[in-house]
Amino acid sequence: MVDGTLEQSYLEYFYYYPFQNGFLTFTLGFLFSLTVYHFLLYFQQKDTLYLYYSGYTFFIVLSQLIHIPDGFLYRLLYPVKIVVNYPMVYTEAYYILYFVFAFKFLNVKEQFPKWHNICFKILYVVIGFCVLKLVIYFFTGDYYYLDFGYLIFTILMSILGIITYIPFFKMRSPVKYYLIVGSMILFVFSVISLVIYEDLESRGLSIEAPYSILYTGYILENVLFSLGLGHKQKLILDERNRSQEKLIAQFKENEELRVEVQAQLEENVKTMKIKAEAERLKGLKTQYDKELAELKLLALRSQMNPHFIFNSLNSIKRYIIDNDKEKAVYYMNKFAKLIRRILASTMEKESSLADELETMELYVNIENLRFNHEIQFDIQMDRDIAANSVKIPSLLLQPFLENAIWHGLSPKKKNMHLQIVIKRINDSVLQIGIHDNGIGLKKSRQIKERKVHKNDSVGISLSRERLEHFSKKYQGEGSITIVDLQDLDQKGTGTQVLISLPIKLNEPTI
Repeated sequence: MVDGTLEQSYLEYFYYYPFQNGFLTFTLGFLFSLTVYHFLLYFQQKDTLYLYYSGYTFFIVLSQLIHIPDGFLYRLLYPVKIVVNYPMVYTEAYYILYFVFAFKFLNVKEQFPKWHNICFKILYVVIGFCVLKLVIYFFTGDYYYLDFGYLIFTILMSILGIITYIPFFKMRSPVKYYLIVGSMILFVFSVISLVIYEDLESRGLSIEAPYSILYTGYILENVLFSLGLGHKQKLILDERNRSQEKLIAQFKENEELRVEVQAQLEENVKTMKIKAEAERLKGLKTQYDKELAELKLLALRSQMNPHFIFNSLNSIKRYIIDNDKEKAVYYMNKFAKLIRRILASTMEKESSLADELETMELYVNIENLRFNHEIQFDIQMDRDIAANSVKIPSLLLQPFLENAIWHGLSPKKKNMHLQIVIKRINDSVLQIGIHDNGIGLKKSRQIKERKVHKNDSVGISLSRERLEHFSKKYQGEGSITIVDLQDLDQKGTGTQVLISLPIKLNEPTI
Protein backbone atom coordinates (compact mmCIF):
# COMPACT_ATOMS: atom_id res chain seq x y z
CA MET A 1 0.00 0.00 0.00
CA VAL A 2 2.91 2.30 0.80
CA ASP A 3 4.55 1.45 -2.53
CA GLY A 4 1.31 2.29 -4.37
CA THR A 5 1.02 5.61 -2.59
CA LEU A 6 4.66 6.39 -3.34
CA GLU A 7 4.19 5.52 -7.01
CA GLN A 8 1.08 7.72 -7.14
CA SER A 9 3.00 10.61 -5.56
CA TYR A 10 5.73 10.26 -8.22
CA LEU A 11 3.16 10.37 -11.01
CA GLU A 12 1.46 13.38 -9.48
CA TYR A 13 4.81 15.15 -9.16
CA PHE A 14 5.62 14.34 -12.79
CA TYR A 15 2.21 15.57 -13.97
CA TYR A 16 1.75 18.69 -11.84
CA TYR A 17 5.29 20.12 -11.90
CA PRO A 18 6.88 19.71 -15.37
CA PHE A 19 8.86 22.96 -14.96
CA GLN A 20 10.45 21.73 -11.74
CA ASN A 21 10.83 17.96 -12.21
CA GLY A 22 12.99 18.22 -15.36
CA PHE A 23 10.34 17.20 -17.91
CA LEU A 24 10.51 20.66 -19.53
CA THR A 25 14.30 20.46 -19.73
CA PHE A 26 14.10 16.93 -21.19
CA THR A 27 11.56 18.02 -23.82
CA LEU A 28 13.60 21.06 -24.84
CA GLY A 29 16.78 18.97 -24.97
CA PHE A 30 15.05 16.36 -27.14
CA LEU A 31 13.70 18.99 -29.54
CA PHE A 32 17.00 20.87 -29.66
CA SER A 33 18.80 17.61 -30.51
CA LEU A 34 16.40 17.14 -33.43
CA THR A 35 17.08 20.75 -34.46
CA VAL A 36 20.85 20.27 -34.59
CA TYR A 37 20.66 16.82 -36.20
CA HIS A 38 18.38 17.87 -39.06
CA PHE A 39 20.25 21.14 -39.54
CA LEU A 40 23.41 19.09 -40.16
CA LEU A 41 21.44 16.79 -42.47
CA TYR A 42 20.48 19.84 -44.53
CA PHE A 43 24.15 20.55 -45.26
CA GLN A 44 24.78 16.90 -46.07
CA GLN A 45 21.74 16.23 -48.28
CA LYS A 46 21.21 19.80 -49.65
CA ASP A 47 17.47 19.30 -49.13
CA THR A 48 15.55 22.29 -47.73
CA LEU A 49 13.04 19.86 -46.15
CA TYR A 50 15.52 19.26 -43.32
CA LEU A 51 16.07 23.01 -42.93
CA TYR A 52 12.32 23.65 -42.55
CA TYR A 53 11.96 20.88 -39.96
CA SER A 54 15.03 22.09 -38.07
CA GLY A 55 13.50 25.59 -37.95
CA TYR A 56 10.16 24.14 -36.78
CA THR A 57 11.67 22.35 -33.77
CA PHE A 58 13.97 25.29 -32.99
CA PHE A 59 11.07 27.74 -32.68
CA ILE A 60 9.16 25.28 -30.47
CA VAL A 61 12.18 25.34 -28.15
CA LEU A 62 12.27 29.16 -28.19
CA SER A 63 8.53 29.35 -27.42
CA GLN A 64 8.99 27.33 -24.20
CA LEU A 65 12.20 28.87 -22.82
CA ILE A 66 10.16 31.41 -20.84
CA HIS A 67 9.02 28.60 -18.52
CA ILE A 68 12.52 27.64 -17.35
CA PRO A 69 12.56 28.67 -13.65
CA ASP A 70 16.21 28.01 -12.80
CA GLY A 71 19.16 25.83 -13.55
CA PHE A 72 21.80 25.65 -16.27
CA LEU A 73 19.64 26.85 -19.18
CA TYR A 74 18.29 29.73 -17.10
CA ARG A 75 21.79 30.91 -16.20
CA LEU A 76 22.96 30.36 -19.77
CA LEU A 77 20.16 32.51 -21.22
CA TYR A 78 20.12 35.15 -18.47
CA PRO A 79 22.40 37.63 -20.34
CA VAL A 80 19.98 37.54 -23.31
CA LYS A 81 16.80 36.88 -21.37
CA ILE A 82 14.92 39.41 -23.52
CA VAL A 83 14.98 36.75 -26.27
CA VAL A 84 12.62 34.48 -24.31
CA ASN A 85 10.01 37.19 -23.73
CA TYR A 86 8.14 36.66 -27.03
CA PRO A 87 6.70 33.11 -26.87
CA MET A 88 3.70 34.05 -29.04
CA VAL A 89 5.98 35.30 -31.83
CA TYR A 90 7.93 32.01 -31.75
CA THR A 91 4.68 30.04 -31.70
CA GLU A 92 3.52 31.85 -34.84
CA ALA A 93 6.90 31.15 -36.46
CA TYR A 94 6.79 27.40 -35.80
CA TYR A 95 3.17 27.17 -37.05
CA ILE A 96 4.21 28.83 -40.33
CA LEU A 97 7.27 26.58 -40.68
CA TYR A 98 5.08 23.57 -39.95
CA PHE A 99 2.90 24.32 -43.00
CA VAL A 100 5.92 24.89 -45.25
CA PHE A 101 7.50 21.65 -43.97
CA ALA A 102 4.26 19.68 -44.43
CA PHE A 103 3.78 20.80 -48.06
CA LYS A 104 7.41 20.03 -48.87
CA PHE A 105 7.30 16.68 -47.03
CA LEU A 106 4.30 15.44 -49.05
CA ASN A 107 5.33 17.05 -52.39
CA VAL A 108 1.96 18.81 -52.64
CA LYS A 109 3.30 21.16 -55.34
CA GLU A 110 3.89 18.25 -57.74
CA GLN A 111 0.55 16.46 -57.22
CA PHE A 112 -1.75 19.45 -56.56
CA PRO A 113 -0.04 22.58 -57.96
CA LYS A 114 -3.19 24.77 -57.97
CA TRP A 115 -4.02 23.84 -54.37
CA HIS A 116 -0.41 24.52 -53.39
CA ASN A 117 -0.52 28.00 -54.93
CA ILE A 118 -3.81 28.90 -53.18
CA CYS A 119 -2.61 27.75 -49.76
CA PHE A 120 0.69 29.57 -50.06
CA LYS A 121 -1.00 32.80 -51.09
CA ILE A 122 -3.06 32.57 -47.90
CA LEU A 123 0.09 31.76 -45.93
CA TYR A 124 1.86 34.83 -47.36
CA VAL A 125 -1.06 36.98 -46.16
CA VAL A 126 -0.74 35.48 -42.68
CA ILE A 127 3.02 36.10 -42.66
CA GLY A 128 2.45 39.70 -43.75
CA PHE A 129 -0.05 40.16 -40.92
CA CYS A 130 2.43 38.75 -38.35
CA VAL A 131 5.20 41.06 -39.55
CA LEU A 132 2.87 44.07 -39.47
CA LYS A 133 1.71 43.53 -35.87
CA LEU A 134 5.31 42.91 -34.76
CA VAL A 135 6.43 46.19 -36.31
CA ILE A 136 3.53 48.03 -34.64
CA TYR A 137 4.49 46.51 -31.29
CA PHE A 138 8.12 47.59 -31.59
CA PHE A 139 7.07 51.16 -32.41
CA THR A 140 4.35 51.45 -29.74
CA GLY A 141 5.62 49.07 -27.04
CA ASP A 142 2.01 48.02 -26.39
CA TYR A 143 1.83 44.27 -25.72
CA TYR A 144 -1.87 44.34 -26.62
CA TYR A 145 -1.02 44.25 -30.32
CA LEU A 146 0.91 41.00 -29.87
CA ASP A 147 -1.81 39.46 -27.70
CA PHE A 148 -4.76 40.46 -29.90
CA GLY A 149 -2.77 39.71 -33.06
CA TYR A 150 -2.02 36.22 -31.77
CA LEU A 151 -5.78 35.60 -31.41
CA ILE A 152 -6.38 36.62 -35.03
CA PHE A 153 -3.39 34.54 -36.11
CA THR A 154 -4.86 31.49 -34.37
CA ILE A 155 -8.17 31.92 -36.23
CA LEU A 156 -6.43 32.37 -39.60
CA MET A 157 -4.17 29.35 -39.10
CA SER A 158 -7.14 27.21 -38.04
CA ILE A 159 -8.90 28.06 -41.31
CA LEU A 160 -5.72 27.43 -43.28
CA GLY A 161 -5.24 24.13 -41.45
CA ILE A 162 -8.70 22.91 -42.46
CA ILE A 163 -8.08 23.93 -46.09
CA THR A 164 -4.61 22.38 -46.32
CA TYR A 165 -5.56 19.04 -44.79
CA ILE A 166 -8.04 18.31 -47.61
CA PRO A 167 -5.29 17.38 -50.15
CA PHE A 168 -3.21 15.60 -47.49
CA PHE A 169 -5.69 12.71 -47.37
CA LYS A 170 -5.73 12.52 -51.18
CA MET A 171 -1.96 12.31 -51.49
CA ARG A 172 -0.47 9.20 -53.09
CA SER A 173 2.38 9.00 -50.61
CA PRO A 174 3.24 6.19 -48.17
CA VAL A 175 4.70 8.73 -45.69
CA LYS A 176 1.57 10.90 -45.37
CA TYR A 177 0.35 9.06 -42.28
CA TYR A 178 3.43 10.03 -40.28
CA LEU A 179 2.48 13.66 -40.79
CA ILE A 180 -1.28 13.23 -40.36
CA VAL A 181 -1.12 11.04 -37.24
CA GLY A 182 1.66 13.12 -35.65
CA SER A 183 -0.25 16.35 -36.26
CA MET A 184 -3.50 14.88 -34.93
CA ILE A 185 -1.74 13.67 -31.77
CA LEU A 186 -0.35 17.15 -31.07
CA PHE A 187 -3.73 18.71 -31.86
CA VAL A 188 -5.60 16.43 -29.42
CA PHE A 189 -2.99 16.89 -26.68
CA SER A 190 -3.02 20.66 -27.26
CA VAL A 191 -6.83 20.84 -26.95
CA ILE A 192 -6.78 18.75 -23.75
CA SER A 193 -4.01 20.87 -22.22
CA LEU A 194 -5.87 24.07 -23.19
CA VAL A 195 -9.12 22.88 -21.57
CA ILE A 196 -7.28 21.98 -18.35
CA TYR A 197 -5.34 25.25 -18.51
CA GLU A 198 -8.54 27.33 -18.72
CA ASP A 199 -10.13 25.35 -15.87
CA LEU A 200 -7.14 25.77 -13.54
CA GLU A 201 -6.76 29.44 -14.38
CA SER A 202 -10.47 30.12 -13.68
CA ARG A 203 -10.08 28.56 -10.22
CA GLY A 204 -6.87 30.50 -9.48
CA LEU A 205 -4.76 27.33 -9.32
CA SER A 206 -1.29 26.61 -10.75
CA ILE A 207 -1.35 26.27 -14.54
CA GLU A 208 1.83 24.19 -14.72
CA ALA A 209 0.17 20.76 -15.06
CA PRO A 210 -1.33 21.16 -18.59
CA TYR A 211 2.17 21.68 -19.98
CA SER A 212 3.00 18.03 -19.15
CA ILE A 213 0.31 17.00 -21.64
CA LEU A 214 1.48 19.54 -24.23
CA TYR A 215 5.12 18.42 -23.96
CA THR A 216 4.08 14.79 -24.31
CA GLY A 217 2.29 15.79 -27.53
CA TYR A 218 5.42 17.58 -28.76
CA ILE A 219 7.55 14.50 -28.17
CA LEU A 220 5.13 12.03 -29.80
CA GLU A 221 4.57 14.28 -32.83
CA ASN A 222 8.26 14.83 -33.47
CA VAL A 223 9.09 11.15 -32.99
CA LEU A 224 6.61 10.41 -35.80
CA PHE A 225 7.93 13.28 -37.94
CA SER A 226 11.51 12.03 -37.53
CA LEU A 227 10.45 8.49 -38.47
CA GLY A 228 8.62 9.92 -41.49
CA LEU A 229 11.72 11.79 -42.63
CA GLY A 230 13.75 8.60 -42.29
CA HIS A 231 11.17 6.66 -44.29
CA LYS A 232 11.08 9.34 -46.99
CA GLN A 233 14.88 9.30 -47.27
CA LYS A 234 14.79 5.51 -47.61
CA LEU A 235 12.24 5.79 -50.45
CA ILE A 236 14.50 8.30 -52.22
CA LEU A 237 17.53 6.02 -51.86
CA ASP A 238 15.54 3.02 -53.11
CA GLU A 239 14.36 4.98 -56.17
CA ARG A 240 17.91 6.14 -56.84
CA ASN A 241 19.19 2.55 -56.61
CA ARG A 242 16.48 1.34 -58.99
CA SER A 243 17.39 4.05 -61.49
CA GLN A 244 21.05 3.13 -61.30
CA GLU A 245 20.21 -0.53 -61.83
CA LYS A 246 18.14 0.37 -64.91
CA LEU A 247 21.00 2.45 -66.31
CA ILE A 248 23.50 -0.35 -65.68
CA ALA A 249 21.16 -2.80 -67.41
CA GLN A 250 20.82 -0.36 -70.33
CA PHE A 251 24.61 -0.08 -70.55
CA LYS A 252 24.96 -3.83 -70.64
CA GLU A 253 22.32 -4.09 -73.34
CA ASN A 254 24.05 -1.45 -75.46
CA GLU A 255 27.44 -3.07 -74.94
CA GLU A 256 25.97 -6.35 -76.18
CA LEU A 257 24.48 -4.47 -79.12
CA ARG A 258 27.86 -2.87 -79.86
CA VAL A 259 29.57 -6.26 -79.82
CA GLU A 260 26.85 -7.69 -82.05
CA VAL A 261 27.13 -4.79 -84.50
CA GLN A 262 30.92 -5.08 -84.59
CA ALA A 263 30.80 -8.83 -85.14
CA GLN A 264 28.25 -8.45 -87.92
CA LEU A 265 30.28 -5.71 -89.59
CA GLU A 266 33.42 -7.85 -89.48
CA GLU A 267 31.50 -10.79 -90.88
CA ASN A 268 30.07 -8.59 -93.62
CA VAL A 269 33.55 -7.32 -94.49
CA LYS A 270 34.85 -10.87 -94.72
CA THR A 271 31.90 -11.95 -96.86
CA MET A 272 32.26 -8.98 -99.20
CA LYS A 273 35.99 -9.59 -99.62
CA ILE A 274 35.36 -13.17 -100.70
CA LYS A 275 32.56 -12.08 -103.03
CA ALA A 276 34.63 -9.28 -104.53
CA GLU A 277 37.53 -11.65 -105.16
CA ALA A 278 35.18 -14.15 -106.84
CA GLU A 279 33.74 -11.43 -109.09
CA ARG A 280 37.24 -10.24 -109.99
CA LEU A 281 38.22 -13.75 -111.02
CA LYS A 282 35.11 -13.98 -113.18
CA GLY A 283 36.06 -10.75 -114.91
CA LEU A 284 32.84 -8.92 -114.02
CA LYS A 285 34.51 -5.56 -113.53
CA THR A 286 31.34 -3.52 -113.22
CA GLN A 287 29.91 -5.71 -110.50
CA TYR A 288 33.32 -5.83 -108.84
CA ASP A 289 33.54 -2.05 -108.64
CA LYS A 290 30.10 -1.79 -107.14
CA GLU A 291 30.69 -4.45 -104.48
CA LEU A 292 34.11 -3.04 -103.64
CA ALA A 293 32.58 0.37 -103.01
CA GLU A 294 30.13 -1.19 -100.57
CA LEU A 295 33.01 -3.13 -98.99
CA LYS A 296 34.88 0.11 -98.37
CA LEU A 297 31.79 1.60 -96.77
CA LEU A 298 31.52 -1.33 -94.37
CA ALA A 299 35.21 -1.08 -93.55
CA LEU A 300 34.76 2.62 -92.83
CA ARG A 301 31.84 1.88 -90.51
CA SER A 302 33.77 -0.86 -88.69
CA GLN A 303 36.45 1.73 -87.89
CA MET A 304 34.03 4.52 -87.04
CA ASN A 305 31.65 2.66 -84.75
CA PRO A 306 33.99 1.64 -81.86
CA HIS A 307 35.46 5.15 -81.61
CA PHE A 308 32.06 6.83 -81.91
CA ILE A 309 30.45 4.42 -79.43
CA PHE A 310 33.24 4.96 -76.88
CA ASN A 311 33.00 8.78 -77.10
CA SER A 312 29.18 8.73 -76.97
CA LEU A 313 29.09 6.47 -73.92
CA ASN A 314 31.62 8.71 -72.20
CA SER A 315 29.41 11.73 -72.87
CA ILE A 316 26.30 9.96 -71.53
CA LYS A 317 28.31 8.80 -68.50
CA ARG A 318 28.60 12.44 -67.38
CA TYR A 319 24.85 12.60 -66.83
CA ILE A 320 25.00 9.45 -64.71
CA ILE A 321 27.84 10.90 -62.63
CA ASP A 322 25.78 14.10 -62.19
CA ASN A 323 22.78 11.91 -61.18
CA ASP A 324 20.72 13.39 -64.05
CA LYS A 325 18.89 10.14 -64.75
CA GLU A 326 16.27 11.62 -67.12
CA LYS A 327 18.85 13.03 -69.55
CA ALA A 328 20.99 9.88 -69.27
CA VAL A 329 18.07 7.62 -70.23
CA TYR A 330 16.90 10.11 -72.91
CA TYR A 331 20.26 10.18 -74.72
CA MET A 332 20.88 6.47 -74.16
CA ASN A 333 17.65 5.74 -76.05
CA LYS A 334 18.71 8.09 -78.86
CA PHE A 335 22.13 6.41 -78.96
CA ALA A 336 20.60 2.91 -79.12
CA LYS A 337 18.28 4.02 -81.94
CA LEU A 338 21.23 5.44 -83.92
CA ILE A 339 23.25 2.23 -83.53
CA ARG A 340 20.29 0.21 -84.75
CA ARG A 341 20.02 2.52 -87.79
CA ILE A 342 23.73 2.06 -88.56
CA LEU A 343 23.33 -1.72 -88.19
CA ALA A 344 20.34 -1.71 -90.52
CA SER A 345 22.24 0.35 -93.10
CA THR A 346 24.87 -2.41 -93.40
CA MET A 347 22.12 -4.63 -94.81
CA GLU A 348 20.62 -1.97 -97.10
CA LYS A 349 22.60 -0.07 -99.71
CA GLU A 350 19.90 2.55 -100.03
CA SER A 351 17.45 4.19 -97.68
CA SER A 352 14.70 6.77 -98.00
CA LEU A 353 15.63 10.44 -97.70
CA ALA A 354 13.35 10.68 -94.64
CA ASP A 355 15.20 7.85 -92.87
CA GLU A 356 18.58 9.33 -93.84
CA LEU A 357 17.64 12.74 -92.40
CA GLU A 358 16.32 11.18 -89.19
CA THR A 359 19.55 9.15 -88.81
CA MET A 360 21.66 12.28 -89.38
CA GLU A 361 19.64 14.19 -86.79
CA LEU A 362 20.29 11.41 -84.27
CA TYR A 363 23.99 11.44 -85.16
CA VAL A 364 24.32 15.22 -84.69
CA ASN A 365 22.38 15.10 -81.39
CA ILE A 366 24.78 12.46 -80.02
CA GLU A 367 27.86 14.35 -81.25
CA ASN A 368 26.40 17.52 -79.75
CA LEU A 369 26.67 15.98 -76.29
CA ARG A 370 30.44 16.51 -76.41
CA PHE A 371 29.92 20.19 -77.21
CA ASN A 372 27.42 20.78 -74.38
CA HIS A 373 24.65 21.35 -76.97
CA GLU A 374 26.40 24.44 -78.37
CA ILE A 375 25.79 23.35 -81.99
CA GLN A 376 22.53 24.75 -83.40
CA PHE A 377 21.32 22.23 -86.00
CA ASP A 378 18.28 22.36 -88.26
CA ILE A 379 16.94 20.81 -91.48
CA GLN A 380 15.00 22.72 -94.17
CA MET A 381 13.27 21.01 -97.11
CA ASP A 382 10.91 22.14 -99.87
CA ARG A 383 7.35 21.10 -99.14
CA ASP A 384 6.82 19.43 -102.54
CA ILE A 385 9.57 16.84 -101.89
CA ALA A 386 8.22 13.40 -100.90
CA ALA A 387 11.09 12.42 -98.60
CA ASN A 388 9.72 8.91 -98.00
CA SER A 389 9.81 8.13 -101.74
CA VAL A 390 13.25 9.58 -102.59
CA LYS A 391 16.13 7.09 -102.37
CA ILE A 392 19.68 7.94 -101.27
CA PRO A 393 22.81 5.86 -100.52
CA SER A 394 22.70 4.97 -96.82
CA LEU A 395 24.76 7.27 -94.56
CA LEU A 396 25.90 9.34 -97.56
CA LEU A 397 25.69 12.59 -95.56
CA GLN A 398 27.47 11.36 -92.41
CA PRO A 399 31.12 12.02 -93.45
CA PHE A 400 30.27 15.61 -94.42
CA LEU A 401 28.49 16.28 -91.13
CA GLU A 402 31.40 14.73 -89.25
CA ASN A 403 33.91 16.94 -91.11
CA ALA A 404 31.76 20.03 -90.51
CA ILE A 405 31.59 19.32 -86.77
CA TRP A 406 35.16 18.28 -86.05
CA HIS A 407 37.15 20.33 -88.56
CA GLY A 408 34.92 23.37 -89.07
CA LEU A 409 32.90 24.00 -85.91
CA SER A 410 34.90 22.47 -83.03
CA PRO A 411 37.73 25.10 -83.11
CA LYS A 412 35.12 27.87 -82.61
CA LYS A 413 33.87 26.61 -79.22
CA LYS A 414 30.68 28.74 -79.41
CA ASN A 415 28.14 30.26 -81.87
CA MET A 416 28.18 27.08 -83.95
CA HIS A 417 25.54 26.57 -86.65
CA LEU A 418 24.98 23.53 -88.86
CA GLN A 419 22.19 23.27 -91.43
CA ILE A 420 20.92 20.86 -94.10
CA VAL A 421 18.92 22.49 -96.92
CA ILE A 422 17.14 20.35 -99.54
CA LYS A 423 15.79 21.90 -102.76
CA ARG A 424 14.36 20.60 -106.00
CA ILE A 425 16.49 21.66 -108.99
CA ASN A 426 14.23 20.00 -111.57
CA ASP A 427 12.11 16.86 -111.98
CA SER A 428 15.22 14.67 -112.07
CA VAL A 429 17.59 16.16 -109.48
CA LEU A 430 17.52 17.32 -105.86
CA GLN A 431 20.20 19.49 -104.30
CA ILE A 432 21.26 18.75 -100.71
CA GLY A 433 23.27 21.55 -99.12
CA ILE A 434 25.24 21.14 -95.87
CA HIS A 435 26.23 24.53 -94.46
CA ASP A 436 28.33 25.34 -91.40
CA ASN A 437 29.66 28.64 -90.05
CA GLY A 438 32.98 27.14 -88.99
CA ILE A 439 36.54 28.29 -89.65
CA GLY A 440 36.48 27.29 -93.33
CA LEU A 441 38.53 24.87 -95.44
CA LYS A 442 41.67 27.03 -95.66
CA LYS A 443 42.15 27.50 -91.95
CA SER A 444 41.13 23.90 -91.25
CA ARG A 445 43.89 22.65 -93.59
CA GLN A 446 46.42 24.93 -91.87
CA ILE A 447 45.53 23.47 -88.49
CA LYS A 448 45.72 19.96 -89.91
CA GLU A 449 49.18 20.58 -91.38
CA ARG A 450 50.52 21.62 -87.98
CA LYS A 451 49.44 18.35 -86.37
CA VAL A 452 52.07 15.65 -85.86
CA HIS A 453 49.60 12.86 -86.58
CA LYS A 454 47.46 13.45 -89.63
CA ASN A 455 44.45 11.15 -89.98
CA ASP A 456 43.23 11.49 -93.57
CA SER A 457 39.58 10.49 -93.73
CA VAL A 458 38.53 8.49 -96.78
CA GLY A 459 34.85 9.06 -96.04
CA ILE A 460 34.36 11.88 -98.58
CA SER A 461 36.11 10.08 -101.43
CA LEU A 462 34.07 6.95 -100.69
CA SER A 463 30.90 9.07 -100.73
CA ARG A 464 31.79 10.40 -104.20
CA GLU A 465 32.38 6.86 -105.44
CA ARG A 466 29.15 5.54 -103.92
CA LEU A 467 27.13 8.44 -105.40
CA GLU A 468 28.66 7.71 -108.82
CA HIS A 469 27.57 4.05 -108.70
CA PHE A 470 24.15 5.04 -107.34
CA SER A 471 23.60 7.48 -110.22
CA LYS A 472 24.06 4.87 -112.93
CA LYS A 473 20.47 3.70 -112.68
CA TYR A 474 19.05 7.26 -112.63
CA GLN A 475 18.68 10.01 -115.19
CA GLY A 476 21.25 12.72 -114.61
CA GLU A 477 24.54 12.60 -112.78
CA GLY A 478 25.20 12.82 -109.08
CA SER A 479 27.93 15.20 -107.96
CA ILE A 480 29.53 16.61 -104.81
CA THR A 481 30.91 20.15 -104.65
CA ILE A 482 32.67 21.64 -101.59
CA VAL A 483 32.87 25.45 -101.36
CA ASP A 484 34.99 27.46 -98.93
CA LEU A 485 32.83 30.42 -97.84
CA GLN A 486 34.63 33.74 -97.28
CA ASP A 487 33.63 37.27 -96.34
CA LEU A 488 34.77 40.52 -98.00
CA ASP A 489 38.07 40.41 -96.06
CA GLN A 490 38.80 36.92 -97.41
CA LYS A 491 38.30 35.43 -93.96
CA GLY A 492 36.72 31.98 -93.69
CA THR A 493 33.06 32.09 -92.71
CA GLY A 494 32.29 28.41 -93.09
CA THR A 495 31.98 25.58 -95.58
CA GLN A 496 29.21 24.60 -97.97
CA VAL A 497 28.80 21.09 -99.41
CA LEU A 498 26.41 20.80 -102.38
CA ILE A 499 25.26 17.30 -103.34
CA SER A 500 23.29 16.76 -106.57
CA LEU A 501 21.10 13.67 -106.07
CA PRO A 502 19.35 12.14 -109.13
CA ILE A 503 15.82 10.95 -108.34
CA LYS A 504 14.33 9.86 -111.70
CA LEU A 505 15.05 6.29 -112.80
CA ASN A 506 16.30 5.51 -116.31
CA GLU A 507 13.69 4.30 -118.79
CA PRO A 508 13.83 0.50 -119.19
CA THR A 509 15.39 -0.65 -122.47
CA ILE A 510 13.72 -3.30 -124.68
